[in-house]
Amino acid sequence: MTLREDTFRRPDGSDGVYGVVDKPDYALVVALDGDRLAMVEQYRYPLGLRRWEFPQGTAPDRAEMPPQDLAARELREETGLTAATWTYLGLLDVAPGLSSQRGRAFLATDLTEGRPEREDTEADMRFAWVTRTEFEKRIRAGEITDAQTLAAYALLLLHSP
Repeated sequence: MTLREDTFRRPDGSDGVYGVVDKPDYALVVALDGDRLAMVEQYRYPLGLRRWEFPQGTAPDRAEMPPQDLAARELREETGLTAATWTYLGLLDVAPGLSSQRGRAFLATDLTEGRPEREDTEADMRFAWVTRTEFEKRIRAGEITDAQTLAAYALLLLHSP
């Protein structure tokens, strides 16, 4: 991650400064097994809280990877799941007024369970299946608040017949 300040000229001719956080692009996975969604819970340091989210992440050491390969890696790493069928759901801009980071959301189906291969920073991560009804209940209760997870679920709803 890098932080930069860009100076620029506004359309009215005045000068301005814009702070930008540059982070690598990420992949997010909505793993769906019937009516169940795969969720992970982990501690999010900036919030000082544990949060439930869809599996998501960036490639190690800022490596470049095709988005679907990254999605498969993140799913396997965080949950142990592998998917036979992948569907691209859409593009997510994390915080376009602050960051250049973008994410690609994928639907993973035809799942096979295995052992997670978590990084050291994910050692306290938990994995659970949550029904769609329970997922929506947790959103209403303010228990699922990750913006990328919520946006990816909206993409899933738009994709579903």
